[in-house]
Amino acid sequence: MSNKLIIYQLLPRLFGNCNTTNKYYGSVEENGVGKLKDINGKALAAIKAMGFTHIWYTGVIEHATMTDHSAIGIKPDDPDVVKGRAGSPYAIKDYYDIATDLAVDPEFRISEFKELVGRTHKAGMKVIIDFVPNHVARTYGSDVKPDGVRDIGADDDTSVAYSPVNDFYYIPGQHFQVPQGYDPGGDGFTSPLKDGKFDEYPAKATGNDVFSATPSINDWFETIKLNYGVYRPDGQKNELSEPPPLWYKMKHILSYWADMGVDGFRCDMIEMVPVEFWAWLTPQMKQAYPGLIFIGEAYDKNQYSNYVHNGGFDYLYDKVGLYDAIRRLTCNDYGANTWEINAVWNHHTRGIDEHMLRFMENHDEQRIASRFFAGDAMLAIPGMIISATLNKGPVMIYAGQEVGEPALGAQGFSGDDGRTTIFDYCNLPELQKWVNNGTYDGARLSADQQQLREFYIKLLNVTAQSDALSNGDFYELMIANECQPGFDTKLYIYARYTAHEKVVVAVNFNNEERHVTIQLPADLLQKWEMNGAVTFTDMLTDSVFYTHDINAGISVTLNAMHGLLLKS
Repeated sequence: MSNKLIIYQLLPRLFGNCNTTNKYYGSVEENGVGKLKDINGKALAAIKAMGFTHIWYTGVIEHATMTDHSAIGIKPDDPDVVKGRAGSPYAIKDYYDIATDLAVDPEFRISEFKELVGRTHKAGMKVIIDFVPNHVARTYGSDVKPDGVRDIGADDDTSVAYSPVNDFYYIPGQHFQVPQGYDPGGDGFTSPLKDGKFDEYPAKATGNDVFSATPSINDWFETIKLNYGVYRPDGQKNELSEPPPLWYKMKHILSYWADMGVDGFRCDMIEMVPVEFWAWLTPQMKQAYPGLIFIGEAYDKNQYSNYVHNGGFDYLYDKVGLYDAIRRLTCNDYGANTWEINAVWNHHTRGIDEHMLRFMENHDEQRIASRFFAGDAMLAIPGMIISATLNKGPVMIYAGQEVGEPALGAQGFSGDDGRTTIFDYCNLPELQKWVNNGTYDGARLSADQQQLREFYIKLLNVTAQSDALSNGDFYELMIANECQPGFDTKLYIYARYTAHEKVVVAVNFNNEERHVTIQLPADLLQKWEMNGAVTFTDMLTDSVFYTHDINAGISVTLNAMHGLLLKS
């Protein structure tokens, strides 16, 4: 039985949006917005059929926006502290609420989310949502918090810069100043609140650790840094005698969503939150909700073990590691070679490699098909084979990746940088061809897009169904093959195996095919009890590879920018 997580990340705001306008800095009325109800049984069945076990619904918690929802009693946000017309999903306005834009009937938005959780479970998948623990929107204030819950910051002593029992850090005696030059919503957007000012006194520290009343336009100026009591503004550590109130507030928030059936949390920027908090939180949550998972967005490889072993995280981003190495190889960067992949599991993630979440796209990274990355979505094939099969940890695909979404053009706050905007109302034009006005049948995809999507379907299903690829041991085959004719450092070769299934993985990052005879070391053959004639089948294409004598190796042709999963 496979326990490998195969995660589909999607932004409901974008996923089901069938509006094709894509006006620069367009409003929700002009550019449209996807709804939670768009993710219906047919959509979920198609996602499940691709091999996914989990869906990460990104941006479902209520966040600050320039869209006015005052007609249903929601206080408007000041656009001077909102990025993009839609707003950043990581500038949380109410930890207990669902983003109003995502609901067909806004008054029942939480019920619509509960229904989505139920539909997802019925389709045989689990639900992951964001937990944003480091910062909130400058306009934060919960209007749906349960009875007895104290709002974040409500009991703070605002006369001091720091107190271990304050929820925020303050800059006493100073007013917050909106960064000069910020034009919220673009030239065409007008609002009585768009005046270059925001009334915040005393000023609070900004989300990316800016302890000043005057953050720059390049800072996360739309957010407020949360204070877990462990660190003073100068970075000095404070020894706590007991958990501060904020810790209990955050635990209550997670429990609120777990009670709705959420199966896991992707935790934003975990290294900006003290590991002491995670060490306190995760065991309690896992005891209360058996099977609950925590995925951490992490970038400091020197801290990976700390957050796994002490922080209690099940999985961490492998961005500064496998993603970076594979990106260099995919783009044919000068000097890129597959020994960099060895360095990842042998050094960066040694001892915790099965805890690493692998991906080639997410909402923070550039699209593979964009001119800023590979320029061609098909060039992801060798890197995705490795990302999916290198170890037991999760693999993740970002909605649109499977059809080659290129993230063309600037959309508003988000510039033309190869990323699909999380700030603006827009659509995913290539994914729309698969969505096909809500039929989710892919009828408008090109032949190349169909082929790309079929590759992902095959790879993910094979990975999920293979005991060796999901749960098996790893054996490195680079050293055994580095002297073989045809071998070069754009090839990567390894084995995954259990007692009942053996798979040799070989990928080619070259722009032309390579012929090589893959050698399996004597100790591996002995372990596999393999001798004489052996037949291998490529799990991706069902092609058969036969060798009269396994001791002489497996002769293969590796197509350009492709790979083989040779199962015996």
